[in-house]
Amino acid sequence: MKTTAVTKSDLEASVLAVPPLARNKDLSLNIEENRKLIRYLKDGGVTTLMYGGNANFYNLGVFDYADTVETIAGLADADSWVIPSVGPDFGKAMDQAKILRDMKFPTCMVLPLNFPVTPAGAAQGIARIAERFGRPVIAYLKTENYLKPEDIGALARDGAICAIKYAVVLEDPLKDEYLKKVLNSVSRDLIISGIGERPAIDHLRDFQLTGFTSGSVCVAPYLSTSLLHALKAKDYARAAEIRALFLPLEDHRDGISPLRVLHEAVTLAGIADMGPMYPMLSNLDDPAQLAKIKAAAGQLKQLDQAAKNEKTGAHKAA
Repeated sequence: MKTTAVTKSDLEASVLAVPPLARNKDLSLNIEENRKLIRYLKDGGVTTLMYGGNANFYNLGVFDYADTVETIAGLADADSWVIPSVGPDFGKAMDQAKILRDMKFPTCMVLPLNFPVTPAGAAQGIARIAERFGRPVIAYLKTENYLKPEDIGALARDGAICAIKYAVVLEDPLKDEYLKKVLNSVSRDLIISGIGERPAIDHLRDFQLTGFTSGSVCVAPYLSTSLLHALKAKDYARAAEIRALFLPLEDHRDGISPLRVLHEAVTLAGIADMGPMYPMLSNLDDPAQLAKIKAAAGQLKQLDQAAKNEKTGAHKAA
């Protein structure tokens, strides 16, 4: 597992997968099913694993935290990078950062708190969490009023943050005045698009962000990796073709629940059995919804395997 300091090359080397966590009926970690998902991602070219919202780290406690992150790290290959999350509340984040301090993770992501929080308080909290951790952290921006751009810049200059996951959802990602202000305060080399494939083209082409995170990469890792490669090559027509393949599943995620749909999609596509969701979330149980998710996830997985097989066959023929 990667243990060295975070660089721009790390942020752009792989799609940053944001996978769910597989659990047994008693809510303990299902080691074999988590291993299946990690191997499936690696086979598709994904070497960065960010455990945050989709893994429901929001509700992960302190007493089982060390065992959880150590187990995940133990499942990753030597050349993979595991990013755990802390928080979202300050007290829990500080306790978890203290646990991580004695481990070899080069960074962690601070989950955003919705309430009670102020921009100045969030900036102060992130700085203190990084100090407790002993290494720079990743800030997670989901709303425009969570951190002020000037405070983000100060955190970067002080060495408190090594990256920013930018996940402010807008109807038109190109009309993002907040992101423009953030880019005036901090190097774009530190910022990754944090909302999956849908806005990735706009974020990397027009704002020159460094990389992107994805949940649906867990269903189609080869295609998501191909999208990243197309964007880095500035082949935006090809990137648009690949992104379109993700939209049916992404539409279900946006229309129902990004976390809950992804959890079921990985299971229903036959990739790994994710089991029960960790409280305070619950599994989807509407048969009509599950049927639509199964169809979309199954189709995306088939497209992923076909693209991978076509590429492999081309290499063998050459």
